[in-house]
Amino acid sequence: MTSEMLGKLHQAVMDGDIQAVPGLAQQGVSAGLAPQELIDGGLLSGMSAIGKLFREEQVFVPEVLVAAKAMQAGLNALEPHLARGGVKFKGTAVIGTVHGDLHDIGKNLVIMLWQGAGLKVHDLGMNVPPERFVAAIHEHRPNLVGMSCLLTTTMPAIEATLKALNAAGVRKQVRVILGGQPVTRDWAMKAGADGWAPDAGRAVDEAMGLLGK
Repeated sequence: MTSEMLGKLHQAVMDGDIQAVPGLAQQGVSAGLAPQELIDGGLLSGMSAIGKLFREEQVFVPEVLVAAKAMQAGLNALEPHLARGGVKFKGTAVIGTVHGDLHDIGKNLVIMLWQGAGLKVHDLGMNVPPERFVAAIHEHRPNLVGMSCLLTTTMPAIEATLKALNAAGVRKQVRVILGGQPVTRDWAMKAGADGWAPDAGRAVDEAMGLLGK
């Protein structure tokens, strides 16, 4: 019964079946399954499978988007049970597009795939100044910080943010991953980051590697 229920939930997420996922999640709770089990074995496993297919270029952005919406619908359905169930995440991340940059498609894909990999993600949005990253680290105590930009002209904002983290004494508390069209691995390492990803799919592998997961 358990494996059948989790299998249905997993497949519904992969199919992007936003209508079916909440009902299946509720059925799982009614059947006595723990919220953590439903999340790990159904919602996140389905999203993780879509993420793997995305990295292998077997599915594309639209499929990722609908799967993420289905997963979120399931999480919303389980929300009343989460505190009681003691849900655990593999890590916590904050992510944002740096100051001066108003692009967020890549960042949003990373968020969906990180969530699918079991991370709790706080989205800081676009045009995020260095002090907001610092404040978010104080507030959320993340393991991971993601910064992105799409414009060459906003790359200095990444360096300014890293300097701000050092000045605030929080840099050593987190692992930093950079990404975005103009950012290369060499540049990211010279800027002082811990990791780099050329696309949203590989941002998952990079994050898990830095967190030792």
